[in-house]
Amino acid sequence: MQRSASVDPTKMGVGKAIAVLTSGGDAQGMNAAVRATVRVGIYTGAKVYFVHEGYQGLVDGGDNIRQATWESVSMMLQLGGTVIGSARCQDFRSKEGRAKAACNLVKLGITNLCVIGGDGSLTGANEFRNEWSELLQILLKAGKITAEEAKRSSHLNIVGMVGSIDNDFCGTDMTIGTDSALHRIMEVVDAITTTAQSHQRAFILEVMGRHCGYLALITALACGADWVFIPEMPPDEGWEDHLCRRLTYQRSIGNRLNVIIVAEGALDRHGKPITCDIIKNLVTKKLGFDTRATILGHVQRGGTPSAFDRILGSRMGVEAVMALLEATPDTPACVVSLSGNMAVRLPLMECVQVTKEVTKAMAEGRFEEAVKLRGNNINIAIMNVGAPCAGMNAAVRSAVRIGILQGHSMLAVHDGFDGLAHGTIEPMTWGYVGGWTGKGGSNLGTKRSLPARMIEEISLNIAKFNIHALVIIGGFEAFVGGLELWNYREKYEELCIPLVVIPATVSNNIPGSDFSIGADTALNTITTTCDRIKQSAAGTKRRVFIIETMGGYCGYLATMAGLAAGADAAYIYEEQFGIHDLETNVEHLLEKMKTTVKRGLILRNEKCNANYTTDFIFNLYSEEGKGVFDCRKNVLGHMQQGGTPTPFDRNFGTKMGAKAVLWLTEKLKECYRHGRIFANTPDSACVLGMKKRAMIFQPLSDLKEDTDSEHRIPKTQWWLKLRPILKILAKYKIIDGILCLLNVDRAFFPF
Repeated sequence: MQRSASVDPTKMGVGKAIAVLTSGGDAQGMNAAVRATVRVGIYTGAKVYFVHEGYQGLVDGGDNIRQATWESVSMMLQLGGTVIGSARCQDFRSKEGRAKAACNLVKLGITNLCVIGGDGSLTGANEFRNEWSELLQILLKAGKITAEEAKRSSHLNIVGMVGSIDNDFCGTDMTIGTDSALHRIMEVVDAITTTAQSHQRAFILEVMGRHCGYLALITALACGADWVFIPEMPPDEGWEDHLCRRLTYQRSIGNRLNVIIVAEGALDRHGKPITCDIIKNLVTKKLGFDTRATILGHVQRGGTPSAFDRILGSRMGVEAVMALLEATPDTPACVVSLSGNMAVRLPLMECVQVTKEVTKAMAEGRFEEAVKLRGNNINIAIMNVGAPCAGMNAAVRSAVRIGILQGHSMLAVHDGFDGLAHGTIEPMTWGYVGGWTGKGGSNLGTKRSLPARMIEEISLNIAKFNIHALVIIGGFEAFVGGLELWNYREKYEELCIPLVVIPATVSNNIPGSDFSIGADTALNTITTTCDRIKQSAAGTKRRVFIIETMGGYCGYLATMAGLAAGADAAYIYEEQFGIHDLETNVEHLLEKMKTTVKRGLILRNEKCNANYTTDFIFNLYSEEGKGVFDCRKNVLGHMQQGGTPTPFDRNFGTKMGAKAVLWLTEKLKECYRHGRIFANTPDSACVLGMKKRAMIFQPLSDLKEDTDSEHRIPKTQWWLKLRPILKILAKYKIIDGILCLLNVDRAFFPF
């Protein structure tokens, strides 16, 4: 929404009161949403209240509804569950109970309610709002409120945020808690895989998802499972024989383990449950395999939230406050949703209704409807270019297997463009990439070399190995290398083949894509490390930590880690700073240390400034903080590139690899002329990127104009729009912060 620049955002909420509650099942990331709601509400001048124990606290009132302060939400980001509590409430289902809740809100002057929960919780909130006027009349007649109080609280604004690990709410791509639940599941799957391989066992894992198979499906994609059962797609008749044939085949080609994922609500075509025990008995009796079943249960709800959920919850909290402050008596209740890479507000009850229709369709056996509501011998070569990162192997595996299913021959190019020049190329079979999804780094090998200096050898090997299309997975070198191949097409006809670049780098600095494979894993590594570093100071004197992150000249990691870890400042190249800014940050921390908060966190991108180095900033803070706080510094280094990929990167890599090969398949049909492949148009050499709400292919030649080649970053970067949130949540007084957010596209963290 456009707003006049004369509006002071710190006065937007003056005279207003906001209550925030969490209801239903808990989900990791709820605390981030609560924290953001409280701090942005206070920033705008509004009073913000905690409602403890969900709707039960709203009905009971008293100490269950307490005013929140800036400090009361400190150190919440890394905590799972919900610190303000959640409870099922029968009292709120009755009009008498809702009248009590209304009375408690009216007495405190609260006319804005932010509800974090599932579809049941949000339905209850909407019903509460619809009968608000009637409830006021009941209270007025009973003498429990005065006419003046009723007039002052004449309408109630409602905004919802969906907190559910099942990702079962229609209208949003991801709900708060889903990504963290996938982290817990994948940690277990990765651990089980090692013991299963040792003993040649079949493992059956049951994950949550009574009416929604999202967790099961994404887990199966992320771990390369042999079979998955989900409620929305019951298996065909005779699935038992099909499953056994599949498991037998996997053993026959040398696989030492089998993994089967089952959603807790999985059914067959007749509506009968498919359980772990049923599958275990089938595999054991029919195949004689040593089989184990594991039901993960509430482990999936526990643990610290992922970086994704922290940022998602924080961003949703900001958006929820804005929606409440902008609401009028005629504004319908809305839910803050994630659509691709965009934050959107959708009518709450429309989303709830569609969600309920999905459940109804499944209950009635209309599974296809429920799901709707939710060539020639071609050689395709795949290579990794640039620094390795987590998720590269998932993209390769997906590309290879989709390519084989399309009837193509898939070729592995080892060691990047060097391997293409030297002929280190070999065929890849289905089993070649088995088990690659959960492995970090690059199994193909990767180098930073660019093709220009060896273009002659590369063109010869493309002809020698009869390569018809090329998939380049990597960082900025992959982008530049793809551009060089396109530029040399005029001179070397062998280079006139379709090619696609898949961004994969922890730096997230590839033009044409909002996100890169590997960035989420690096972000989680930084966030977890920051949590541990801050925790190391627990119980000691006041301390500030200076942490250096990777990213080259791109400040994505520093900024997003700052949001996820609750940093006080994040220094990046894209937002120039000087000694005055450093002085302001030090003074801010000196003031902060006068409160109950005893820890500070400063992040610095490795190339943000050639003179203001990590050592310089450490020495400056140490000197200026004498007598108030001491400092410690950490350079995280290459640990940010290592580790197993997060569920997001496994899933993102899988999607990108599949989409790239399917696009190449269609492009090859277009470029097939007179018995050979000839691709010389700009749209035959593209970057596959995530842009706002969709994955799109953009010609490399078009993206050249949007590239700062000297600093290896795009000229426009969406995440810079989130910088004001970082400052607001750290309690900086920035007048134009909210305005900056509202006057641009509502950028969001991905899925």
